[in-house]
Amino acid sequence: MAKGKSAHRISIRKRGARDHASHRASKQQLIVAGKVLVAEGQDDFTRGHISLRLPDDPNLFFMKAHSIGLDEITMQNILTIDLEGNVVTGTARRHSEVYIHSEIFKARADVNCVIHTHPTYGIALSATGRALKCYSQSGALFYDALGVYDDTINLIRTHAMGAGVARALGSGRAVLLKNHGVVVTGATIAEAVICTLMLENGAKVQLLAEAAGDLAPEFSRADIEKLKADISQPEQFTINFDYLARRVKQHR
Repeated sequence: MAKGKSAHRISIRKRGARDHASHRASKQQLIVAGKVLVAEGQDDFTRGHISLRLPDDPNLFFMKAHSIGLDEITMQNILTIDLEGNVVTGTARRHSEVYIHSEIFKARADVNCVIHTHPTYGIALSATGRALKCYSQSGALFYDALGVYDDTINLIRTHAMGAGVARALGSGRAVLLKNHGVVVTGATIAEAVICTLMLENGAKVQLLAEAAGDLAPEFSRADIEKLKADISQPEQFTINFDYLARRVKQHR
């Protein structure tokens, strides 16, 4: 009996050590992702936030704290939050727009990372009321996968508003918040970060092309869907995220 209890205690300690290691790795990913987003021009003072579902508990997520920049995320200021938006662990101030994240995580079991930023071209495109076209390969990534939330320009500070953003997302990849910003999701943090950058690039190319005038027709649906499938491979997101992470480290 004594041997059985001892083995059980050892098993618990090992599991606790594994959980701690996986949590630390997830937080480290958040730290790097924040720096990448800022390096790529996604910052807007201390506004904007990123979250990542816990690897061992889908009902909790790590999230950037209020009052700091995306590039100032540390192990110490990352919050652990539940799906009702309540802080479970951490003493830093929570973002009031936490409900963007919690309501999407509730609605989409396949989503493990949510990013909300205020990028220039994404906001400009949202203000036109026009859909994102496939005028670039980046645009193809969001073909039939980009929603629009136009209930308000205000901050998403309630469960109901967050649920509205989740409905606008539907089964898609991202949402334009009209005159406000973007919300981008991913199964991994690499996917969410790269898709955030590609959405901004797609919006930029479109606005420049439309300003030039006399646009040629888009390619066929079949051609666009083939490209979308090719550039949506998880390996592609990982390769590109890892490259940007290396570049951030080189420029410290």
